[in-house]
Amino acid sequence: MSISGKADPVVRPITAADIAEALSQGLRDFQAMPLYGLAFGAFYAAGGIAILLCLTAFGMVYLVYPLAAGFAMIGPFVAIGLYEVSRRREAGQPVSFGAIWATIRSRSEIGWMAFVTLFVFVIWMYQVRLLIALLLGLNASFASLHDFITVVLTTNEGLLFLAIGNAVGAALSLILFSLTVVSFPLLLDRDVDFVTAMITSVRAVVTSPLPMIGWAALIVILLAVSAMPYFLGLVVTLPVLGHTTWHLYRRIIAPVAA
Repeated sequence: MSISGKADPVVRPITAADIAEALSQGLRDFQAMPLYGLAFGAFYAAGGIAILLCLTAFGMVYLVYPLAAGFAMIGPFVAIGLYEVSRRREAGQPVSFGAIWATIRSRSEIGWMAFVTLFVFVIWMYQVRLLIALLLGLNASFASLHDFITVVLTTNEGLLFLAIGNAVGAALSLILFSLTVVSFPLLLDRDVDFVTAMITSVRAVVTSPLPMIGWAALIVILLAVSAMPYFLGLVVTLPVLGHTTWHLYRRIIAPVAA
């Protein structure tokens, strides 16, 4: 039983074939309703560009790489509107931005999940700054991203920073992926509390560890590559991954018994 006293969602194992089929369904959703996908993707990309411009203006351009790496962490939260598009299309319900917003607003537990997501993202950015201070100097400053990359790749301290930073980032990403891969769609689909949603999400990863970790790796690779051209690739990548996540959720969580 969940902490709300309701029966816990039933988690089913999945295979790589399920991920492939969910991906094809996600592509079909995007093709059927491209306006919504492009809108959410553009919002996500615009957020990345805005943060990039702020870092440049404040002389902190060296944080661009960790920002791009950590930006994938908040993807599940930004993509929640895409889950609702897929849910409504699947149920044959009308789709509009107003209807999507109304549904999201009515699910109060989503706010708590958003807090968890943003909290982990903030931890990621702070630990990067801490590692820079510890390994590259307390008052380390770089005139350009090129200077930062040169120091990181050509000095022992820089290589150590890169190794530790990537290891910590991978651990945080895996933790957040485990907490959110099923929880956001579940909160949209059913009346459950956010703690139950997170526990269910972790159970889904534990039940099918190899396929789920493979899916996580695919998400990171696609988002990282898409973020390279000034985040513009996210306009298409985010909606496809968002729609796919919904269909994967459908395969992982058994429907409620009649």
